[in-house]
Amino acid sequence: MRQRIPRSEEEWRKILAPEEFHVLREKGTEPPFTGKYLYNKKKGVYRCAGCGNEVFLSDSKYDSGTGWPSFWAPASKESIEPKPDNSLGMRRTEVLCSKCGGHLGHVFNDGPEPTGLRYCMNSIALDFYEK
Repeated sequence: MRQRIPRSEEEWRKILAPEEFHVLREKGTEPPFTGKYLYNKKKGVYRCAGCGNEVFLSDSKYDSGTGWPSFWAPASKESIEPKPDNSLGMRRTEVLCSKCGGHLGHVFNDGPEPTGLRYCMNSIALDFYEK
């Protein structure tokens, strides 16, 4: 695991907008089909909205039909940190930013080839940089 950015939750509250704080720090989720990047088809890089860490590339983005931006692979294995999540009576795998520990979304085993994975992310947890 990578060294995390040493910020208190109070410091994060000052840096992030309330909606960003709720998702990134309190593990919230945005309603389906409302995220600003759901239909984004531009080429570029998706970075963690909390710290700027490069987490996904547009080349791995696809339309999963689930209502959230979906990717079949992260930018690199080191850019994210998977973590077991047994909340809400479900067995899932949470996806955290490896640099700041921010909650980005979840990964599921029902995605397309070549990985068979669906990284289901919250737009509010991401910033997009067009190439």
